[in-house]
Amino acid sequence: AAADGLGSIAIDTTQLNMSVTDPTAWATAMNNLGMVPVGLAGQQLVTDSICVPGFDPSLSMMTGITPINPMIPGMGLVPPPPPTDVPVVKEIIHCKSCTLFPPNPNLPPPSTRERPPGCKTVFVGGLPENATEEIIQEVFEQCGDITAIRKSKKNFCHIRFAEEFMVDKAIYLSGYRMRLGSSTDKKDSGRLHVDFAQARDDFYEWECKQRMLAREERHRRKMEEDRLRPPSPPAIMHYSEHEAALLAEKLKDDSKFSEAITVLLTWIERGEVNRRSANQFYSMVQSANSHVRRLMNEKAAHEQEMEQAKESFKNALTGILTQFEQIVAVFNASTRQKAWDHFSKAQRKNIDIWRKHSEELRNAHSEQLMGIRREEEMEMSDDDSGDNPSKKLRVDDSALAAQAYALKEENDSLRWQLDAYRNEVELLKQEKGQLFRTEESLTKDQQLQFLQQTMQGMQQQLLSIQEELNNKKSELEQAKEEQTHTQAMLKVLQEQLKSAKELAEINGHDESQTNEINVLTVALVNQDREKNSEKRSPGLKSEKEALLIGIISTFLHVHPFGANIEYLWSYMQQLDSRISANEIEMLLMRLPRMFKQEFTGVGATLEKRWKFCAFEGIKTI
Repeated sequence: AAADGLGSIAIDTTQLNMSVTDPTAWATAMNNLGMVPVGLAGQQLVTDSICVPGFDPSLSMMTGITPINPMIPGMGLVPPPPPTDVPVVKEIIHCKSCTLFPPNPNLPPPSTRERPPGCKTVFVGGLPENATEEIIQEVFEQCGDITAIRKSKKNFCHIRFAEEFMVDKAIYLSGYRMRLGSSTDKKDSGRLHVDFAQARDDFYEWECKQRMLAREERHRRKMEEDRLRPPSPPAIMHYSEHEAALLAEKLKDDSKFSEAITVLLTWIERGEVNRRSANQFYSMVQSANSHVRRLMNEKAAHEQEMEQAKESFKNALTGILTQFEQIVAVFNASTRQKAWDHFSKAQRKNIDIWRKHSEELRNAHSEQLMGIRREEEMEMSDDDSGDNPSKKLRVDDSALAAQAYALKEENDSLRWQLDAYRNEVELLKQEKGQLFRTEESLTKDQQLQFLQQTMQGMQQQLLSIQEELNNKKSELEQAKEEQTHTQAMLKVLQEQLKSAKELAEINGHDESQTNEINVLTVALVNQDREKNSEKRSPGLKSEKEALLIGIISTFLHVHPFGANIEYLWSYMQQLDSRISANEIEMLLMRLPRMFKQEFTGVGATLEKRWKFCAFEGIKTI
């Protein structure tokens, strides 16, 4: 039995075991979607021959029967689509090399990204580690023609299909667990995650398609405009003596006059009139002028016809009005008591209604007739006023008064408009001034903030400089004290030496005693220097400085030729990003018995380097 079967047949999905070449399992899986792919109205998820085995689409050609679409719900070939609120039940899909197990129906559907325009490529993740390109093609080729598969060394790949609707079939497999054969190894199983992929080729093809559709739309609109455009006027021939002679004959013919006068006007506007053709054009203009009398005669004839029609209309209206009067007289006579008493109640009501309706129509026609007569009287009065100069003056005065009143009203309206425009200009100026003020205030605020920041920076620099100056002053005072102390010591020692020498000369001591005295004096001087250096170098302030001294000592010990302060600072930055080169240099200067500064190079290559010298002091001791 087919895996999709009839809607009333229940099949145990755990017992389905069929090859992928028999696509009925795929038909069942795809029919469970119960929808048409987005953007492709009428496109089936799978072909008719896949949905129903043995269905011949050419059957209608032989039998004359209207073909039945096997994907139409309710026809008995496939089950109707499930309601939107009911979750889709997915089934097990068996292939040659693998088996696809559906996800838990109670779990929410797998999430997908927003579909890119013209998407034909899908991302397939969660593949088994042992899955090959042939197995992937075997699984996904039932969704449609595959144009390319790009498999990564990791557990994912990209599959590009030939059409966009095939991507919807592939997305259906998202969430399935794929197992290769009957193996239970982790490398042979994985949960598929199918999602839309953004590929440049798909977007390029979609753009080409959109451009093609835009070109077709422009062509269709142009064809529609050309179809609705009025026909162009006929082309007018160029001037020549032969054409002028033919045109002169056409101007004399009443039926061809309108066409000929257009050609004559075009020739004159083109500048074809010159000394040579002036006489010919004059004769054509004269022929055109001869038609003025004809046109006036035609106008008079039409006016006469209009007057006759008016007269006949007035006579007919007068006859109709006379008959209305007679009908109304009949109704009035019927309402008198002699005849009115013999009519029934319903008859009386109808007669009353008819009488009122007839009176309304009679009054309307009488008003129309009176209007026609008033128009005739006004025309007659206009004709008389044309002959009477006094009436003409009165009319002229009234016309001038009307013109003056109209000009006054126009002047008032223009003055009001001018006032409105002035108000608008003032409002615009005020708005612009406010905008400029706001911009100026913003720029001033920014400048003030910038100046405040610079002032704070300068204050901090000034404080640091003052601290350095105080330190230098204290060091200078200590150095002066040491210098005075050493000078006093030297004087004392010199006096002791002199007295010792004098005693040695007097007592006749040997040279060994003088050497001992010299050694003692040198030891005293060194001891004094050490004391002064200990006084001058204050103790460590914090544990951080002790840690820095240990790190710097180790670093400089492995660099016997020394290192400059920038190199040392770049190394310390990796351990503490907040430390500065100035702090390191001040720390090195505070410990002259451990670190010493030397100059290397000559001229432009002159460089200051720090060396670790603590072991040298121990050796000398």
